[in-house]
Amino acid sequence: MEIHFKPIGVIHSPFKEVKGTPIQPPGAKNVKGSIEVFPEFCEGLLDLDGFSHIILLYHFHKVKESKLTVKPYMDKSSRGVFSTRIPGRPNPIGLSIVKLLEIKDCTVSIEEVDILDGTPLLDIKPYVPEFDQREATRIGWLSDKAKNVLNKRSDGRTA
Repeated sequence: MEIHFKPIGVIHSPFKEVKGTPIQPPGAKNVKGSIEVFPEFCEGLLDLDGFSHIILLYHFHKVKESKLTVKPYMDKSSRGVFSTRIPGRPNPIGLSIVKLLEIKDCTVSIEEVDILDGTPLLDIKPYVPEFDQREATRIGWLSDKAKNVLNKRSDGRTA
C-alpha cells in the first residue's frame, strides 16, 4: 500500500540549515515563525484563532535516508528509531506543538518553532490539554536526559 500526502502549506522559520536547529519546541523559546497556508486550504483556519497552541504535522523534507537504529541527539547509544524523535524514520513525519500568535488571511504566526525553514506542512490540529496531555509514568532511556532539551541543537544529522 502506498500513501500520498499533499502539503497544505509551508512553515517559515529563522532556521535555514538542519545544523543548529532546536530539537524540540521547549528549546525554541521566543523563536518566531509563520505558516503560509495555501489558498485552497485557508477556509480550514476558521476558528483556529481560539486556541493558544496548535499541533503541526510536517514532512522532514531534508531526510535522505532512514535507519531502524540511530544515535539520538541526546544520547551516545544506538536506539530503535521508534524510541526516538530523529527525523530519519521510515515515514519522515514531524510533530511539534507551537504557540499560536495570530492568524491573518492565510498566514499563521507562531512561536516556539523548532522547524526548518521551507518545511512542507501536512496538517494543523488544535492542542487541547484534556485530549493531548497525559501523565507519563516512564520515559525510557530519556529519563535522565529530557531536562537537557532546552540547550540541545541538531548537529546536522537527518538519520
